[in-house]
Amino acid sequence: MPQNVFVGDVATQYDATSDSEFAPVVLGPTVDFLAQLAAGGKALEFAIGTGRVALPLRARGIDVHGIEISADMTAELHAKPDGASVPVTVGDMATTRLDDSFALVYLVYNTISNLLTQAEQGACFRNAAAHLDPGGCFVVELQVPQLRRMPPGEAACPFRLTDEHLGFDTYDFAEQRLTSHHYWFDGDRTHRFESHHRYAWPAELDLMAELAGLRLRERWADWVRSPFTGESNAHISVWEKP
Repeated sequence: MPQNVFVGDVATQYDATSDSEFAPVVLGPTVDFLAQLAAGGKALEFAIGTGRVALPLRARGIDVHGIEISADMTAELHAKPDGASVPVTVGDMATTRLDDSFALVYLVYNTISNLLTQAEQGACFRNAAAHLDPGGCFVVELQVPQLRRMPPGEAACPFRLTDEHLGFDTYDFAEQRLTSHHYWFDGDRTHRFESHHRYAWPAELDLMAELAGLRLRERWADWVRSPFTGESNAHISVWEKP
């Protein structure tokens, strides 16, 4: 069963602790990219969360639906202006099926890694394919494991070092897992959060897509379509349903 850690304070503080993802330089290109792919058709967001992407995408005229495992995150979305108009089904993105089809299914901000087994991630691809119209696209945003940065014998890698936020990943190489450790500092108060992930390389995702009946259409290093190279630390991948 997919994990659900986005409950209680984690849900209510999610937007504040992810504020960098709301910056126009990040969110604007994300919405532009997805709106172009949807091309006026309906879109389905797996793990829709608090609506960071869904709400501005709906403002662009795209009919966005969501699947979200956390009722608390869904409540945060529905409490926002126009949030109550977003249809959300509470369930996990690997198996929950809607009686509808879409031009676009998308999954952003590394969230496919919240599925902790290869079987669950493969099921997510099959679920996306089952929801797509012919010619529709499945989009995944995912980090590339930064194993090249780690010297032999080390299993921890920092990803954020600021006065407000300390973050680092610890790796379990045998299980292809990582744990993200977050510490936020607000005056005398410290907020701590850990999340568990299964990392996967782009080639592994391509095989999952092929087994689900999808084919790779394009892959970029970011939402503004910078070329994906061996030095890229993330990718935006688009698979198409024939």
